[in-house]
Amino acid sequence: MRPRVAVQNNGNGTEVLARQGLRLPQIVLKRLRDAGIYCQPTVSIEHQNLTKKYVLRGVESGGAITGLGAYSSFIGERGESLPWLQRVDSIAANGVHGVVVAPVLLRLEMVRIERTYDLLVTRHSLGDSVKGERPKLESSILFYGRRGGLEMELWGKDQRFSGTVCPAFYTRAGEVISLPRAFEAAATRMTAAVCCLQCRHCHLLSPRGVSELTDAIPRVSAQWMAIASEQT
Repeated sequence: MRPRVAVQNNGNGTEVLARQGLRLPQIVLKRLRDAGIYCQPTVSIEHQNLTKKYVLRGVESGGAITGLGAYSSFIGERGESLPWLQRVDSIAANGVHGVVVAPVLLRLEMVRIERTYDLLVTRHSLGDSVKGERPKLESSILFYGRRGGLEMELWGKDQRFSGTVCPAFYTRAGEVISLPRAFEAAATRMTAAVCCLQCRHCHLLSPRGVSELTDAIPRVSAQWMAIASEQT
């Protein structure tokens, strides 16, 4: 999936939206802070010293109260679930739940106000760079649905449907905006996430497979042995 990169400084704030995520009014941001909902959609470039390469880092975060929810997480390029680097447990709910690193990340960010939803899906990758230099972050918008509706109380009486439905989005002319099929499952889980009261778990990121972890142990050990030999 290779969308056109958003045009910088196009006058519509497209580049800012693609890089930084949903631009929420101050009154909504204040309400999120007062409710104790911490949603961090930031994508950062990090350098791995052992492999001598750059990767992207993001966190899954957010949660909900009865009338308000905000959540941000990540999936792979084909819409697949990504394994977390680490799960994050904390005393406070509705905060950071997990950390992910990958060369390419698709970010999903959703905000719910009662039964009205905004959904933004963006793609983030590392741009080309001269060897040894820090690459630039390339970001583009894949889907942007505003003021979508879902007449169900997934946080209450309709909780049994959580994880099976998502909002419908429309154009100004009343036409349905179809969500790309690759994002349908993730959007459904995001809908559940912004209705998850006092959320303390990941909705999109998943544990690494046991075999994947086992295979990683020899590689890490070999890397540390190589570093140790260089220092002696």
